[in-house]
Amino acid sequence: MAGRLYLVPAPLDFGCDVQVPITQVLPQGTITAAARLTHWICENAKSARSILKRIGEVEPLMLPLQQQEIVELPREVHKKGDHAPGAFDARGLLQSALAGHDVGLLSEAGMPAVADPGSSVVRAAHDLGIEVVPLVGPVSLLLTLAASGLNGQNFAFVGYLPQDATARTQRLRELEALVWKTGQSQLFIETPYRNEALWQAILQALKPATRVAVASALTLPDADVRCAAISAWKQRPSPVSGKLPAVFVIGV
Repeated sequence: MAGRLYLVPAPLDFGCDVQVPITQVLPQGTITAAARLTHWICENAKSARSILKRIGEVEPLMLPLQQQEIVELPREVHKKGDHAPGAFDARGLLQSALAGHDVGLLSEAGMPAVADPGSSVVRAAHDLGIEVVPLVGPVSLLLTLAASGLNGQNFAFVGYLPQDATARTQRLRELEALVWKTGQSQLFIETPYRNEALWQAILQALKPATRVAVASALTLPDADVRCAAISAWKQRPSPVSGKLPAVFVIGV
């Protein structure tokens, strides 16, 4: 029988100066399930070993770190993404599952395949008849949306906005128009060092009455989630930094 593909969420503190105890962000059931796995597909082997080390401090790993089979997604997946059908054929990464081993899919932060690579692996598992098992853990998009006060019944995640200033402004105004027409909240993210440039574009492009939520350092001691109209935001200090990941939401 084929093994199963486990989607293993990771703490949201990747790249942050502070790490919280893993038991504060992952339930015991997720930690136990992850500790039993010995075959992994991940974004980065070094960060995967770091997460497994933290798991092993709570629940003994089935095999020592040095004996775990850890396979990285190709670099092209990180650059171009793998969410679109046909973007990457991941069936070759699931040979261990076909041989009967349970396999864990792990991103550097949050739930794999949600705002992170991994969709191609999940699609391949379904195509190969491999059972997919999502484990419970933090998802920054949903935590932000829940804490924003914006429409959580109708929302969309649109990934990254264009880097070009003109195209970015146009995209922001398109998303704003969609928000006002449908009420659908629009979520997006940015690489931390571009956060401030994006924030200034948001202030300049959107209407005074449009509401924007910003969340950063979620699940960390200095977590911050705020939501206000653009007119109010213009009177406040910038809520973003160049070091911490942030999630942005446009709504009404």
